Amino acid sequence: MANTRSAKKAIRKIERRTIANRNRRSRVRSFVREVEEAIDSGDAEAANAALKSAQPEIIRASQKGIFHRNAASRKVSRLAKRINALSA
Repeated sequence: MANTRSAKKAIRKIERRTIANRNRRSRVRSFVREVEEAIDSGDAEAANAALKSAQPEIIRASQKGIFHRNAASRKVSRLAKRINALSA
């Protein structure tokens, strides 16, 4: 258990950040799920639209420290690659 005032404050801050980060991560997963469902249905147009809305969310999450910058870039790249495979 925290003994100092600063440690107690740090614990409160960590709890608030944890909640915010959990919400951001969940939001990104929802957007990615929409893209994957569109890809699975075979609808390239819907998948493209879903990717256009998911991409800023993924990048924003990386800027907030939820994902590493390269991991976010990799996620977007792999989704785009799967969508392009549908069109071809």
